[in-house]
Amino acid sequence: MPGIAYYLSRWYRRSELALRLSLYIVMAPLAGAFGGLLASGILKLDNFGGLHKWKMIFAIEGIITCGLSLIAFATLTDRPETARWLSQEQKDLAIARVKSERVGTTEVLDNLDKTKTFRGIFSPVTLATSMIFLLDNITVQGLAFFAPTIVKTIYPKATIISQQLRTVPPYVVGGFFTVLFPYLSSRFDRRTIFFIISAPLMMIGYIMFLATEAAMARYGATFLIAAGAYSFGALCNAQVAANVVSDTARGSAIGTNVMFGNIGGLISTWSFLPFDSPNYHIGNGLNLATSSTILLLSILLLFWMKMDNRRRSKKDVDAVLEGLSLEEIQQMDWKHPAFRWKP
Repeated sequence: MPGIAYYLSRWYRRSELALRLSLYIVMAPLAGAFGGLLASGILKLDNFGGLHKWKMIFAIEGIITCGLSLIAFATLTDRPETARWLSQEQKDLAIARVKSERVGTTEVLDNLDKTKTFRGIFSPVTLATSMIFLLDNITVQGLAFFAPTIVKTIYPKATIISQQLRTVPPYVVGGFFTVLFPYLSSRFDRRTIFFIISAPLMMIGYIMFLATEAAMARYGATFLIAAGAYSFGALCNAQVAANVVSDTARGSAIGTNVMFGNIGGLISTWSFLPFDSPNYHIGNGLNLATSSTILLLSILLLFWMKMDNRRRSKKDVDAVLEGLSLEEIQQMDWKHPAFRWKP
């Protein structure tokens, strides 16, 4: 994901990035949906190359993935300048569009620089957004790992294939919101407000899990959780990419965000424990706490960005930059006095 997010940021402006990322990330919930259908079909086979049961799923899906990777290796180019399918005029336009948003810099791609790398990692917006992404991934990865387990507790008498098929609809709903919220984000060039909108959907879902054992109510809760959780992948990566200036800082900011997200995935593997079944009060309580924290952090982040922008607007830009070389100005990145946070 960090490579894809960074790659797409070379082609699109900050207001456009969330939607483009969502079209990539929506493949995760669609994989959950299609994966359930595919798994139910594969499990009907007696064997595949001497493999049985779940091993067949890994083998068949892995072969497809390797085939697609060979096609991608031959067709993808790393930046607009090298795109064989663009005319020179289109290449120049693509480069100029991205460069137009770079405050205090004259280049789109720069050399790896320690100062700019640390600017990306230790940006307040990067750290806050990365923590939000970590908390969200506890839910996203937990849902991916344990959706069949959750469905099994709701429909314990259903066949395994039937249980697999029942995991599909929540993923479809999650996929819809994965594109909807980033689409609206791109229209309004806002991301933090959609963090604030999404978190209560997850909170309501986990409250339902904790408050009732009714099968249909708990199954309905999975739809709300998927609707709120899946859009964060696109929104968080677009958020950190939009709030740095240089190419190097953007790469390190996206990498930091995804690293935090992967830590959330690690935590999620311990959120639904066997001794806590069948109602998983610990797992559901943990996810209610994380989604509530997301809401609080998102509100605080939005207010801080607006407050700091007002503080920056009072500075004399020329006075701050006086006596600095071009290299020193470029290394300021988000500390440049003309830079404004993009909430």
